[in-house]
Amino acid sequence: MREDTTAGRSKGMSREELLGLPAAVDLETGNRALGLGRSKGYALAKRGEYPCRVLRLGNAYRVVTADLLDLLGLAA
Repeated sequence: MREDTTAGRSKGMSREELLGLPAAVDLETGNRALGLGRSKGYALAKRGEYPCRVLRLGNAYRVVTADLLDLLGLAA
């Protein structure tokens, strides 16, 4: 979880933020948690290469939070 101090806002997410996520989150939130940029995250999801499980719901992608937390070593 990186921090970009030049832009004045955090690029990553804190442990508390991650543990407070709902069962599935939008791809933007998943990207932020993994430190991925928007274009890279969407490209990975489109190719089926996102580092954790992604659900396609219509035109939207949803990242399964349990898989995201497991990938980050925060699974309960």
